[in-house]
Amino acid sequence: MPNHIMKKTIILFSLICSIFIFSQITKNYNVDGITRKVIIYISDKKSGKLPVVFVFHGHGGNADCASRRINIQDYYKDAVVIFMEGLPGRKVPGIAPNGTMNGWQIFTDDLERRDVKFFDKVFTEIHADFKIDDSKIYLVGHSNGARFVNVLWKERGNKITAICSASAQGGNLISGAIPISVWMYIGKNDKIVSFDSQKNSVPIVKANLGITTDGKIDHDKTIFEGTNQTELVLQQSSAGHEFPKQSLPEIVAFFKRHSK
Repeated sequence: MPNHIMKKTIILFSLICSIFIFSQITKNYNVDGITRKVIIYISDKKSGKLPVVFVFHGHGGNADCASRRINIQDYYKDAVVIFMEGLPGRKVPGIAPNGTMNGWQIFTDDLERRDVKFFDKVFTEIHADFKIDDSKIYLVGHSNGARFVNVLWKERGNKITAICSASAQGGNLISGAIPISVWMYIGKNDKIVSFDSQKNSVPIVKANLGITTDGKIDHDKTIFEGTNQTELVLQQSSAGHEFPKQSLPEIVAFFKRHSK
């Protein structure tokens, strides 16, 4: 290959790599003296305020794996997508009895509220880094991460527009939480968080959203209209304890049709 062509190829390759690198960053935050990690996918939107999606992995996961398994950044390109990373400390009988795996608080007042503080820290600081559209703040969680999303709904519902909660729900914890739009995913063959226990959360979510009428069935989803233009999408499948990755385009569309 001639030298001038090789040089152009190297420059082009370097430019492509730079674009890739600067579209994704890893950042650490100090929360009560503890280093907390996030991976941020930066929007390709050139002007205006930006929606934000926070993503919370399941127990034993991390931000890197979540960014591949719940790759919402590939479907919501004009949003800032933030993959949060949990910490050890959550003991789970039969799964992590010593609490050595990454996880999240599951009640509003446990683990010294470390994860609510983490969310607050990141939420505050991204407003200094980006032009954020506070009418479009969305949360996604799987398993333990989904339970924590429900903790945030209860604790920080005034900051949140809509959530997607997969393979774990809020239960009595979220009773009385302010109305926001909710996508609930439940696997009927879930061996980690039982189908029945998750389904018991549905009436609580409906009560929070003021839903009193039957929903509209759309394949594996039932869609309900709530108060203040909120919406409940209840997705049920024959799968187990997993995140419904195939539904990501629909989940993004669900987010996009809701703003405060």
